Amino acid sequence: MNVTEEGTYLLSKETEAEFEKVFKSNFKNLHAYANTIIHDDVMAEEMVQNVFCRLWEKREQIQIRESVGAYLYRSVYHESLNYLKHLKVRDAYQNYVVNYMADMDNGCYEIELGELEDRLGAALLELPEKCRTIFQMSRFEELKYQEIADKLEIPVKTVENQMGKALRLLRLKLVDFLPIVLITLLIA
Repeated sequence: MNVTEEGTYLLSKETEAEFEKVFKSNFKNLHAYANTIIHDDVMAEEMVQNVFCRLWEKREQIQIRESVGAYLYRSVYHESLNYLKHLKVRDAYQNYVVNYMADMDNGCYEIELGELEDRLGAALLELPEKCRTIFQMSRFEELKYQEIADKLEIPVKTVENQMGKALRLLRLKLVDFLPIVLITLLIA
């Protein structure tokens, strides 16, 4: 890591060895720090790895105006808090879905599920043929992107792009059914 005239640290392409040194000298303590925040050893390790990955990926843009250690601790702190917020949102939504299911009459659920199936079928027919084929191979035949690419003799990137397109279009067509879709996914 290079120090500029203003006293800021810049990460450059030539600093791989220095980066590795910073990683090895800080990882264990950062992991312990993250673990005190989120109380999950595995996820604490992931939080620290996320910080280091982001630091490496953005090494040419990031300017550290304090010590590298302080920057890393602050980054791990924020990464950990974001993870906890994510858990809170996920848990609140799961509670909502459970309560929604408890309140839902089985007959009503069956009707909504049937309507969802009809709308999904219609939405699939509206997709471009190549997009629909790739979506069906992925979701209904449970093929991996590479397997689809091999079968259709197209690049994996094309499969990824077509799946993204299909999911965007289906999301727009089925937005009214989002709660029932999520309930169905949680039940399955």
